[in-house]
Order: sequence, then C-alpha cells, then structure tokens
Amino acid sequence: MLNMVVLAAMTLVGISLLLNAWRLLRGPDATDRIIALDTLYINAAALIVLYGVQIGRSDFFEAALLIALLGFVSTMALAKFLLRGDIIE
Repeated sequence: MLNMVVLAAMTLVGISLLLNAWRLLRGPDATDRIIALDTLYINAAALIVLYGVQIGRSDFFEAALLIALLGFVSTMALAKFLLRGDIIE
C-alpha cells in the first residue's frame, strides 16, 4: 500500500515540477519566475524525499535538505537583487 501511495505522490509532484518549469519559462514578470524557481526547489526536494522513502534509504533526506537550503538562499539573493539592485552591501 505504501508503495502505491508513494508512486502516486511522485507522479503528482512530477506534474507539479512540469507546471513550475512552465511558469519559470513563461512567467510574465521576474517575480513570478523567482517564485516558480523557489517552488521548483521545494518540489525537487519533495521528489527526492519520496524516492528515498520508496527505496528505503535515508541518504536522500540529507540531499533534499541541502537542495532546500540552497534554494532558499538563492531565492533570498534574487529577491534582494530585484529589490535593491545589489546583493552585497
């Protein structure tokens, strides 16, 4: 039962990744693209966690944590760049 649920969740997260990529490429504004990129990082981390659950290894949880951390930092840097025009003061 768990394998079916994880497979269904992976399918839905994969569809979400495709929709986020579409918004990233076709976003009408730069802020929409940044939000799509942030959501793309979150969905990629969720997909990695689901894959780790499916194969029964905990190594993937650390990789997902690193991806989420780097995604957050890059989103903050891009938002600051759009707000002020400079990242480092």
